[in-house]
Amino acid sequence: MNRTPRLYALVEELRAAAPRTLTVAALAARFEVSTRTVQRDLQALMEAGVPVRTTTGRGGGWSIDRAMTLPPIRFTAEEASALVAALAVADASALYADAVRTASQKIVTSLTGPASTAAEELAARIVVLPTRTSEPVRTAVEQALTDGTVLRLSYVSAAGQKSDRDVEPAGLLTADGKWYLIAWCRTRQAGRGFRLDRITAAAPTGEQARPHELADLLLGSAAAGAVQPTALASLIPPP
Repeated sequence: MNRTPRLYALVEELRAAAPRTLTVAALAARFEVSTRTVQRDLQALMEAGVPVRTTTGRGGGWSIDRAMTLPPIRFTAEEASALVAALAVADASALYADAVRTASQKIVTSLTGPASTAAEELAARIVVLPTRTSEPVRTAVEQALTDGTVLRLSYVSAAGQKSDRDVEPAGLLTADGKWYLIAWCRTRQAGRGFRLDRITAAAPTGEQARPHELADLLLGSAAAGAVQPTALASLIPPP
């Protein structure tokens, strides 16, 4: 058994035993590897964000939080390739890139057999040109969207005009490989789209923003016909 299937199986072994603990020696015997290999695997799972933990002393060992892990998921080779293609879009400077990286590590541990092979082969054939969104800007935008707070932007328009303005974030639009923050602009008193790689600075104000419907702010713009991604439909509750 190579490492990727073993990581997946290791998680399932701990899930099956939970809330009981399993010793490294027992896990090593189960997978016919050395205790050192099991220790390395468990450390890799921890670094990937899998909720495994260790307890010391009599009766100690390794365990996992079943409530924070997924049951077995069997991906087809096509589904695994689709996931790789989707994850590739989230390059190091894209929104939520850090969370995407840890999520992708969790997905990788669930891939076995043909699915794992297909994912590895496609991943080796994809390259990206990262966008130029700075990490502080990306972090500030993510936080403002999560907290629903007003954001203070320094922005450069397509014509090169610089401006500072306070905005009330409503959501995100992606088009032609670019990301836009859609927000109510207090300066213009209207909905506006701000391309992330043109935001030179973004600072949270801590002020709670008024709620705005994303579709309402897009009315009358070139993006008025934007629709929610089909792949996200199952995540959105019906009205």
